[in-house]
Formats: sequence, structure tokens, C-alpha cells
Amino acid sequence: MKFLHVLAAIAWLGGIGFMLFALRPAATATLSPPERLMLTAQALKRFFTLVWVTIVILLLTGLAMLMAVGMKNAPAGWHAMLGIGLVMFALFGHLYFGPFRRLQLAVGKTDWAEGTRRAGQIATLATVNLGLGVLAIAAVYFLV
Repeated sequence: MKFLHVLAAIAWLGGIGFMLFALRPAATATLSPPERLMLTAQALKRFFTLVWVTIVILLLTGLAMLMAVGMKNAPAGWHAMLGIGLVMFALFGHLYFGPFRRLQLAVGKTDWAEGTRRAGQIATLATVNLGLGVLAIAAVYFLV
């Protein structure tokens, strides 16, 4: 359970890091707005499919580990991780059904200004989720 849990977290957080710190800056430096936004929309579509899978794995494995020890016997860090994780899931749901959906619509309509705005929103929300993920890991590590 723990291995799958950690693997899913690495996939999600590592993907966010890659998108924010490697793909986005490289695309901005080398591609015109239409090309950059089409690449971004396609890359995020594929990555977000993975994120949905990681959310299911994180929820199932996290809850299974919590139930195995009992909520009142679980370390404080586990409770913090659960709370932070639920916020992360909700934030991703907003990102997916809000700015990402609108990015796809803007790319489909070749509205590059709107697409750029939505890509910026996605980057901001993804940065917040990355920070929350780091906080969740710190909680488990330090609040034993």
C-alpha cells in the first residue's frame, strides 16, 4: 500500500514539476503562442489522465493505511496529509473542470489571448498544488 501511495504521489508531483519548470519554459522560449498552447493543451490532457489515476490510488491506499491503524491511532502527520490531500484533489478538480476546459475551448476557437490567460491560471493553480504536496510530505515526515 505504501509503495503504491508513494509512487502515485511521485507521479503527480513530479509531473507538475516537469510541466512548470521544464516544458512550460521551454515551450515559451521556442514556440509561437498558437504552437505553445496547442502543445500545452495536448500535454495537459495526457498528464491529467494520469492525475485522475493517481488521485484514485492515493485515496484508496491512504484510506486503507489509515483504517488499518485506526484514525485515532494514526500519527498527526497522516491526518494532516489526508486534509491537505483532499484540498489538493478539490483544487485539481477546479483546475480540470474550469481553466483547463476553457483552455481547450480557447485552443479549439484559436483564441490565443484567452488560451494564454487560461494557461497562466493553470500554472498558478498547479504551483499551489505542488506547494501543498510538499507540505503534505513534510507533515508526514515531521509530524510523526
